[in-house]
Amino acid sequence: MHLTNGARCLGFCLGTLAFLLCGRVLADGMVPDTSVVIVNEADGEASVSVTNTDATLALMHVTIENIPEDTEALVFVTPPLARVEASKTQLVRFILQSEKPLLTQRLKRVIFEGIPQGKTATEPGHARVGVTVRQNLPLILHPKGLAPNRTPWTDLQWSLQNGQLTVRNDTPYVVRLGQEVQLLPAKVNAMLPKTYVLPGEHISMKVAEGAATQVRFQPATVYGFAVPHYEAPIKS
Repeated sequence: MHLTNGARCLGFCLGTLAFLLCGRVLADGMVPDTSVVIVNEADGEASVSVTNTDATLALMHVTIENIPEDTEALVFVTPPLARVEASKTQLVRFILQSEKPLLTQRLKRVIFEGIPQGKTATEPGHARVGVTVRQNLPLILHPKGLAPNRTPWTDLQWSLQNGQLTVRNDTPYVVRLGQEVQLLPAKVNAMLPKTYVLPGEHISMKVAEGAATQVRFQPATVYGFAVPHYEAPIKS
């Protein structure tokens, strides 16, 4: 089947949106009331309400995972385990434990897992197995005194030299975006290795030959919602 450029663009937009909102589409099990957990240093902690959407009692298990680029333990969760009745909610607290002031936003991941409680053994004529459902969300630590920035992607710096496209984030903000980018006017596509650029980070990737003065990409808000494509200048 041949797709028009408009159809391809729509498919990419929908795919990007679904990826960025991972865990919020067709949610089941333990469902938090937010798409991202933000812990403000000024407050020292943040709270999230988690609902057991299953029809039976379940054990909620909450874990914090470090990203490969930042393995420092900066926050802990309480309670990490809790029994939650069907359709009931459990308040989960995330408490900052950094010994030094935060200089930039920091990124972690938090996993909310629901483990069904009850019979899992084989009964006469039936085989019942408890299935866990996970919600994997970003966790952002926000420094005290740092003003919110709704469009941090506008400050990314893009450059192209010797077939290498580089993006630099010289801001104190975590920037979230789709992995696919397009060089203009050549319409050459490239793929970022991940869906975020950390403060102070620069990422390089090989690109095909072609004239390029701009890069077109799909930004996402701090809550993971896709916004219209953004075109940034490329420096040689």
